Amino acid sequence: MSLELDINHLKGWIGTVRVSEDIITPRLANSLAAILDEPCNLKAGDPAPVGAHWCLSPDIAPMSGLGPDGHPARGGFLPPVPLPRRMWAGGELRFSGEFYVGDEVKRISRISDVAMKTGRTGTLCFVAVDHEYYTGAGLVLQERHDIVYRALEVPTGGQPPKVELPEPDLTLAVEGTPVLLARYSAVTFNGHRIHYDREYCITEEFYPGLIVHGPLQANFLLRMARQMNGNAFPARFKFRGTSPLFDGSVFTVNGKAEGEGFRLWVADTDGVMTMQASAE
Repeated sequence: MSLELDINHLKGWIGTVRVSEDIITPRLANSLAAILDEPCNLKAGDPAPVGAHWCLSPDIAPMSGLGPDGHPARGGFLPPVPLPRRMWAGGELRFSGEFYVGDEVKRISRISDVAMKTGRTGTLCFVAVDHEYYTGAGLVLQERHDIVYRALEVPTGGQPPKVELPEPDLTLAVEGTPVLLARYSAVTFNGHRIHYDREYCITEEFYPGLIVHGPLQANFLLRMARQMNGNAFPARFKFRGTSPLFDGSVFTVNGKAEGEGFRLWVADTDGVMTMQASAE
């Protein structure tokens, strides 16, 4: 399916800035720690769980302001792309510090690019958002967040191609249960129905099951990168979704040292890679 987009109109959102503030409260930190199956006894001053920034300053809209997919209706900060399926495509993180429980965090967000491409499934629209996170210690993190919009298509039944993957140095098995997805949706205030509404997934977006969040997969990968880096954040962490990951089975988080950095990936129960990452 191909759709004509008024790309010049959508590019008018480039340069739009939004400033938001939030606090890494003990409750938020311990909720994320619980999701990662870590001890839940964090207090003010302790290092925040890896990936806490993805829980901060979510889009908050009243029920009357939501679209049919559970996201806030389009056309505010993000451009009103008229394609129904919105997905977290990937991103890049550059750390210059660390977050702590109790931090007051200011996030400055800017639309940096809007681009249209044509893929095998039709028209794709990519929106890039740059974030800067500041605490009392100064700039802690620079993030690029890539969002892709696409049309809905009925699956053809074909399986994504398998990529030959190396033997990992470190691996973690995670049970992708609906409870895991529901808890992560709650801690990030993510109302996207693909993560909890199975009937919607199957009948409206033609998926076979619930979708495991992209940032949740990235969170596990980032935590593994830190573990493999002597418990220090990598200076640069880059990740990209490669295939949907569905609930109901065990997936693995994997890492391997390569040169000066690390290669990381998530694989589903069939060994299909669903997200890849690199850390330096």
